[in-house]
Amino acid sequence: MENYYIKTNRTFTFIRRNAWIITLLVAIGGLYEPKLGLLVLLVMAGLLTTAFFKGRYWCGNFCPHSSLFDRIFMPISRNKKIPSILKSKPMVIAILAFFFYNFSRKIIAISSLWGTYDFFDKLGAIFSRTYLMVLLLGGILAVTINARSWCQFCPMGTMQKLSYSLGKALGITKKFEKKITIEAKEKCHACGKCARVCPFQLTPYLEFSDKNQFDNINCIRCATCIENCPANILSLKTEEEALELIKNTSLEGYENRQKIKAKIIDIKDLAKDIREFTFSFLSPKKVDYKAGQFILVKIQDNPKSFRAYSISSYDEEGRQVKVIVKKVERGYGTNIIFNSFKVGDEVELEGPMGNHLVVDPTEEKLLFVANGIGITPFIGLSKWVLEKHPAVKSVILLNGQRYKEDLLYNDYFKDLEKEHSSFQYIPVLSREKLPNFKKGYVTNVLKDLDLEGYKVYMCGTRRMIEDSYRLLLDKGVSKEDISYESESRIDLKKKDSLVRAS
Repeated sequence: MENYYIKTNRTFTFIRRNAWIITLLVAIGGLYEPKLGLLVLLVMAGLLTTAFFKGRYWCGNFCPHSSLFDRIFMPISRNKKIPSILKSKPMVIAILAFFFYNFSRKIIAISSLWGTYDFFDKLGAIFSRTYLMVLLLGGILAVTINARSWCQFCPMGTMQKLSYSLGKALGITKKFEKKITIEAKEKCHACGKCARVCPFQLTPYLEFSDKNQFDNINCIRCATCIENCPANILSLKTEEEALELIKNTSLEGYENRQKIKAKIIDIKDLAKDIREFTFSFLSPKKVDYKAGQFILVKIQDNPKSFRAYSISSYDEEGRQVKVIVKKVERGYGTNIIFNSFKVGDEVELEGPMGNHLVVDPTEEKLLFVANGIGITPFIGLSKWVLEKHPAVKSVILLNGQRYKEDLLYNDYFKDLEKEHSSFQYIPVLSREKLPNFKKGYVTNVLKDLDLEGYKVYMCGTRRMIEDSYRLLLDKGVSKEDISYESESRIDLKKKDSLVRAS
């Protein structure tokens, strides 16, 4: 599956970045000082104890070999699909049996030295050579197939699963184990990003339980899917915490999500690598959605994958929807859409979804801030608030693009400005200086605006939203008055100066 699996950072803690040094110390240093191999005893004790309480947590967070595979080998790995045979039970059992046979044979061979100084040298050498074997074989598999190929049948991983099963049978894990947990399945974009970045190529988005948890025993709790989730709705939680999360999660904006059969009735080229797709609903024939929401477009069946796109125009009759798609270089989903979708094709949609850009009809002053393809939701939203929200007294739209040719629907917005005195449209160009256009970025314009009493809605790149958010806070705009959607995930949990408005 070309380009399906994504290379991404998995070593976002100090231990995960640097634990690989222990592998080299034991595997190579042990050739000169065999007692270094005894460090493996501590590793084994750590992984078995951790697994008893928390499953394969060690594999994802402390394992020296995992650190080596992710930090050193993944950048040069082919990153292909891991062959099923490497994950099969016969393979796992055979490798575990061979490991115990070989290890036991070597221990028996040195048992006569028990109590002597040489015994510990010989024992250390056994562990050291085992580490060296894993380094060589695991490294070859990592480069030629996938960074975590070895981990599929690693004897230590199998021992962790056995320890975990014991802890689970005794009821110990329920209190301590934290699993990948989704805030609400209704909010999942079904984009498959969690599967595409998973070291073990698991599919969390297809397997969440009724408690919204991913129960797969092979999950290593590495949080890579959490770090990469575009919807920012994944976390590590105990079962008790997961149930509490379900209870406290609002589904506003997602309560009407449904499966929709639709037909492509028009495809229009708006600019280079940007197309507008019009879908006519077949079943149901009418869908109630709000301006500012988004829709999911199915791109493939195996594995099932969708892409989320803002609704670019609002159909009052609810019988069709338009989305604008920008082709991303080497983008897996957009390449499928551009190369495969044709007028007349029937496609599967899901939605409508989202509430971050749905405008409160009681608001009187609105500021829309967009850049790049983030202008899409404001095409329909601007017209909607101007014509359907009588309370609105002022609407400002900042549209930041690189060049004039990138200004989608520019004439449309100019016409809206002529028709409605309450609407101000401000196009901003960062790479081109032209009469009647602001030069710079949307943040340059934001600095000079009087935003007292304005509710702000933003959509665009991560950098623009972060910079605009800080600027808005500095100008005295309350964080409760700022909402956004982004084409890139923004983890505000890690940014003290940024708080996501909901």
